[in-house]
Amino acid sequence: MATTAFPTRDDFAELLNKTLGGENEGFEGRVVKGKVTAIENDMAVIDVGLKSEGRVALREFAAPGQKAELNVGDEVEVYVDRVENHNGEAMLSRDRARREAAWDKLEKEFNDTARVEGVIFGRVKGGFTVDLGGAVAFLPGSQVDIRPVRDVTPLMDIPQPFQILKMDRRRGNIVVSRRAILEETRAEQRTGLIQSLHEGQVIDGVVKNITDYGAFVDLGGIDGLLHVTDLSYKRVAHPSEVLNIGDTVRVQIIRINRETQRISLGMKQLESDPWEGAAAKYPVGGVFRGRVTNITEYGAFVELEPGIEGLVHVSEMSWTKKNVHPGKIVSTSQEVDVAVLEVDEEKRRISLGLKQAQSNPWEAFAEKHPVGSIVEGEVKNATEFGLFVGLEGDVDGMVHMSDIAWGISGEEALNLHRKGEVVQAQVLDVDVEKERISLGIKQLERGGRAAGASAGGVSRNDIVTVTVLEVRDGGLEVQVGEDGPTGFIKRTDLGRDRDEQRPERFQVGQKFDAMVIGFDRSKKPNFSIKAMQIAEEKEAVAQYGSSDSGASLGDILGEALKQKNR
Repeated sequence: MATTAFPTRDDFAELLNKTLGGENEGFEGRVVKGKVTAIENDMAVIDVGLKSEGRVALREFAAPGQKAELNVGDEVEVYVDRVENHNGEAMLSRDRARREAAWDKLEKEFNDTARVEGVIFGRVKGGFTVDLGGAVAFLPGSQVDIRPVRDVTPLMDIPQPFQILKMDRRRGNIVVSRRAILEETRAEQRTGLIQSLHEGQVIDGVVKNITDYGAFVDLGGIDGLLHVTDLSYKRVAHPSEVLNIGDTVRVQIIRINRETQRISLGMKQLESDPWEGAAAKYPVGGVFRGRVTNITEYGAFVELEPGIEGLVHVSEMSWTKKNVHPGKIVSTSQEVDVAVLEVDEEKRRISLGLKQAQSNPWEAFAEKHPVGSIVEGEVKNATEFGLFVGLEGDVDGMVHMSDIAWGISGEEALNLHRKGEVVQAQVLDVDVEKERISLGIKQLERGGRAAGASAGGVSRNDIVTVTVLEVRDGGLEVQVGEDGPTGFIKRTDLGRDRDEQRPERFQVGQKFDAMVIGFDRSKKPNFSIKAMQIAEEKEAVAQYGSSDSGASLGDILGEALKQKNR
């Protein structure tokens, strides 16, 4: 019996090729044309000339977000994945067909750096997916727009141009940018718009952004900078004081740099310049009311009217307050009277004086206290050459050490008075221009006493007997007689020698003589043993001899003591 040979798989393939006449040879992996023979249950039945037909989902024939428009009899291109599957049908794909065709087209456009059209249809991590006619590309979030976009929904499912940044067919990667298209379009618009603008032109714009130094204004496709100094002639600390984002403003083009495409704008240029005729409006010497707008270490700025500010230098702030910070004399927003010192319209500067708008205290003092009049004041400071005395009108007068007392040296005279003591003095000279007042204390003394310098029954330069009430580290508290005024003797006034200037050498109840050298604010007398000793020595020298009489100082003092004790 003959053995029957079963056909192998290769035999079946050979028989199939013979049956089909070789028509299916090379179909797989190719894009071919076919005809729609039927539409069944969202599937399109397509005949591509093979033994059997294939089925393709209708959604593959529709653009993202749209319905498929396909009818029986339509001719379409599909990709043959397999000639026959386990159901005996051809495996076809419209998406693969579109993808292959799209890649061919995109590679050419990429090489030509041409724009491509696509549709944003999905979100992925870091960006979005874009359909480029069948090929899927990645759109990074940073490449969606020139500025960050919070909601991309309005941009999805609509055809729009993109620029291919990178593509790799082997890996199936495409990266696109929408921002590059917008920047290119914007640059073209800017170039066209900037050519139509000219300096001096007045144009309307919209405020897009506000910074510390100004505002950016959209002129219809190109931005211009409106600097804070060009907002108004009046002082503007921050642009937000006069502008808001979204405001429509009228501006003048000040400068155009066509190379950098930068435009400088101004608003104050559309206003009348307040500095025109300022010199006539604010003549030198005139006094005007103004508002303090800014305070610095070197002075204060005062606004006379919107757009015109003048500087009051620190040296022109006050007649009497020297080396004081301007903030201690005036405050921001305070209204003050100022005098115009100088006006420079070209440099737009005006110098003002605060003190010149007030009466000169030295002039007022000279009118009220002419030379020879008697004044009273507190010793504010003692220097090596004299005493400074505070006077009416917040001015100071100086008593030179040679005008403090008769018959003693200047250094000794300075020790007769201390800070805080109230003294009387005679006006010797008033120099208004140099702001100086010269005073004299000794000029009030007549017969060894100070005219009018008395209190509690004692007068300046009186020699009185006092009783020690209290011994302190700084001196002695004493009383004149039993019910006379009480006063104080400073440690340095207890004697001429250092050994004598010890309070502990005195005891409560001890009595001794001292000289009245002045009075404090409460008219309480101040005493000095030292001043009495100096005065007695001078008197002895005057009565019993001089330095050329041949008598020694000891002889003179000895004789004086004998006369005193008789």
